Amino acid sequence: MPEISEFAVERWMDLHENTATHNLAETCCASISLSGLLSLSSPDSKVDDLLDLSQKQGYGAIRGSDALRTNIANLYAANPDNTEETNPITKDNILVTSGGIQANFLALYTIVKPGDHVIVQYPTYQQLYSVPESLGAEVSLWRAKEEKGWEMDVDELSALTKPNTRVLVLNTPQNPTGTHLPLPTLTRILALAQTHSLTILSDEVYRPLFHSTPHPAPPSLLTLSHTPKYHHKNILITGSLSKAFSLAGLRTGWLASPSPALLEKCASVRDYTTISVSQIDDRIASVALSQPTIHNILSRNIALAKENLTLLEEFVREYSWAVSWVRPTAGTTAFLRFRARDGRVLDDGVFCERLLAETGVLVVPGRECFGRGAEFGGWVRVGVVQEEGVWGEGLRRVAGFLDGAGYEGCSVLGE
Repeated sequence: MPEISEFAVERWMDLHENTATHNLAETCCASISLSGLLSLSSPDSKVDDLLDLSQKQGYGAIRGSDALRTNIANLYAANPDNTEETNPITKDNILVTSGGIQANFLALYTIVKPGDHVIVQYPTYQQLYSVPESLGAEVSLWRAKEEKGWEMDVDELSALTKPNTRVLVLNTPQNPTGTHLPLPTLTRILALAQTHSLTILSDEVYRPLFHSTPHPAPPSLLTLSHTPKYHHKNILITGSLSKAFSLAGLRTGWLASPSPALLEKCASVRDYTTISVSQIDDRIASVALSQPTIHNILSRNIALAKENLTLLEEFVREYSWAVSWVRPTAGTTAFLRFRARDGRVLDDGVFCERLLAETGVLVVPGRECFGRGAEFGGWVRVGVVQEEGVWGEGLRRVAGFLDGAGYEGCSVLGE
């Protein structure tokens, strides 16, 4: 079996985030404390709702408490056909995991076998293609194109399929571009998956943070798969409290599927990793995903995203000689392309290291952390849902760097 590749973006963050004074690389919405969580909950909420000091700390509910799994299921309950019928998504469609990253790993370990052909939406989080490769699969990348606004071409996806194609991996909203798959694309993907009997893994950890969509936000594939027109059982969805819900420290994620059999296989694999999620985390997560708490968290984070994107848009406009982008529509990330004053492509790794050393601002180099080979030279990923004190001052420091000698001294690729 092939060895697994070094996880470039996680290694970059591990090496640098503790020395940064302004972490613009963070992809979680600005974190909240437990007291902050209570302030976003019902007026009569109290500490005892989050922490039961009398509860004995055993393993708890192995697959997640009924309360937590029910609240997670409610995230997918909206009917995209706008009929009165409610989608039959219940707690039995949910398996709680230790973060979204474990959910992805369990799903891939369950559905990918040596010799399989796997198609992965790209660019994306490295785990989604490196893990299938480590399991002995052949991986083809379904590439988005910047010149087309990072739009995905389903005809190209169809052309990538082979007789041994078994799995399609999606990431929507997408890391690092901050774009999402619209409803017409999702329905065509489901039709193709039905035709070719593909299992779909959709990493949706950035749902439901849709801050700039020109049309109503598309439903999750889990919701869509329950409608008669688009019915497809071989789907796994992953989600997390880390990104859109500001609670990365809880280490709580989930797998969701319309297929009890597929979820059961993932649960069997999970038995070999983490027996259960912490009872404390489970209880707090249940409160976070309850009403009105979840609504208040998302309203806070969408407002932060919109405010910060306005500042970033002004920055891109003012420094258009140095940076360009496709404005993100959802999630917490934006992908920026930097170039030298003469138009040549910057060495993004050198740029990021020098920016950190001179200003304390941390961002993520695209070529090193998201590229395969020479792809994404000059590209930089930022996380756009930071607190104002971090985001505003961080951008001001980046602007000062672009105006100074440090930027002039950054090397270009090919030299």
